[in-house]
Amino acid sequence: QVQLVESGGGLVQAGDSLRLSCAASGRTFSSYTMGWFRQAPGKEREFVAVIRWGGGSTYYADSVQGRFTISRDNAKNTVYLQMNSLKPEDTAVYYCAADRTAALRTTPRAYDYWGQGTQVTVSS
Repeated sequence: QVQLVESGGGLVQAGDSLRLSCAASGRTFSSYTMGWFRQAPGKEREFVAVIRWGGGSTYYADSVQGRFTISRDNAKNTVYLQMNSLKPEDTAVYYCAADRTAALRTTPRAYDYWGQGTQVTVSS
């Protein structure tokens, strides 16, 4: 069992940066692949980024490639999402999720555990 708690969201202006954190409980955190997803009002939950348990492999959605960076600190049981050059279209609730497999998967239903989400609002 893994419990996930996101933090770091807020209201920012276009062009600003934010860093989201996802703190995980459970001694097996380091064995999980971790993903970030987001969901805007009236839209489906969409993939943002994923990082394999060892941290050496990552994958990003085209919409955030070059602007967002996912990282993890297994000693702190935490995964991060550094978001730079934010745009109004990045506005959404951001969720972290844990996948028991080593695959870099992009579909929400592939993930086993979810956090409660943190709101990110980017004004123009």
